[in-house]
Amino acid sequence: MAQNDSAISGLKVLLGVSGGVAVYKAVDLASKLTAAGALVDTVMTENACRFVLPKSFEAVTARPVYTSMWENPAGFQIEHISLTDNSDIVVIAPATANIIGKAANGICDDLLSTMLCACWRKKVFFAPAMNEKMWTNPVVGKNVETLKKMGFEIIGPEKGRLACGTEGIGRMSEPADIVKRLEQMMTK
Repeated sequence: MAQNDSAISGLKVLLGVSGGVAVYKAVDLASKLTAAGALVDTVMTENACRFVLPKSFEAVTARPVYTSMWENPAGFQIEHISLTDNSDIVVIAPATANIIGKAANGICDDLLSTMLCACWRKKVFFAPAMNEKMWTNPVVGKNVETLKKMGFEIIGPEKGRLACGTEGIGRMSEPADIVKRLEQMMTK
């Protein structure tokens, strides 16, 4: 097997996937992270599973996917704690207004939001994806600022064609750009 020279090779990435149309990009992100040599564990919300099946992430990462606090594929570990303890960084992509709001306000009502409450000391990246009207909502802006004050980093969003067919800001950053940002972070 060829040696991977990526700055993220060997990095343990916990990928949190919330339920927005950009979930398809998250599968590509998981694939690109894995190809760069990262070990990727994925946590999906129930709504994310409505867009893409967990098997898609399993196929590109060769790792189990976690979807519920009530199912425990790893035995007797408490998932929201063990998953964060065993990761080097956390990436939330797509980060919907819902998960941003939950993380900013300490709401813990599913595996992903509970995990985010437990990983506030980790390096956490959010890649927002939502309609421009949602992204520019003052409440979402306040929640994003709260996340930044907590030390979380925001990647994007970008301008472009949105799921509703309009042009505007709200597109999730491209997976290659997210990987590049993570590689830059690891070389600092």
